[in-house]
Amino acid sequence: MKIVPATPDHAPLIGRAVTMAIGEEITRSLAGADHTPADVTALFASLAQRDDTQYSYLNTLAAVDDDGRVMGLLVGYDGVGLIRLRRVFFSEALRQLDLDFGPDADSMAPETTPDEFYLDTLAVFPEYRGRGVARALIEAARRRAVECGKPLGLLVDKANARARALYVSEGFRAVDERYFAGELMDHMQLPQ
Repeated sequence: MKIVPATPDHAPLIGRAVTMAIGEEITRSLAGADHTPADVTALFASLAQRDDTQYSYLNTLAAVDDDGRVMGLLVGYDGVGLIRLRRVFFSEALRQLDLDFGPDADSMAPETTPDEFYLDTLAVFPEYRGRGVARALIEAARRRAVECGKPLGLLVDKANARARALYVSEGFRAVDERYFAGELMDHMQLPQ
């Protein structure tokens, strides 16, 4: 396995990874009554093709096997850019899903802050689980955080004991709580 920067060709897989990471409930909520979970995946895939969004291929690392197949993906970025980067998400969500976050979208509580490198999405495709893919991607994100001089941060669903156990085993510690998509989550950081 090796960790490589994603390319625009990875956009469909990035879209799938983001919806895997946010989970079925949030994906269904974003889809609303008039759209499907596949439409939400397509939204994230379209964002992944761009260079001006938080979900951009430029912010994504891919774990690939010896044959070049993508095993898992990680989207991460310096939190200092989140407000600017998520504006594209808001405008595309409105255009593609009729999902209007309203005129105060910029003032919504951010999932990260400028003082951390944020691990936005971590997803390992089912057929590759149990092979150390998530740990390898976390280590790559940790290196990026060190390059930024910031701790690595993430949000984890309070009910996701498996993910929490992974993060704790990697050295993450709960530092506070934050809302994401209307759900209270634990904010964890990996100290530098």
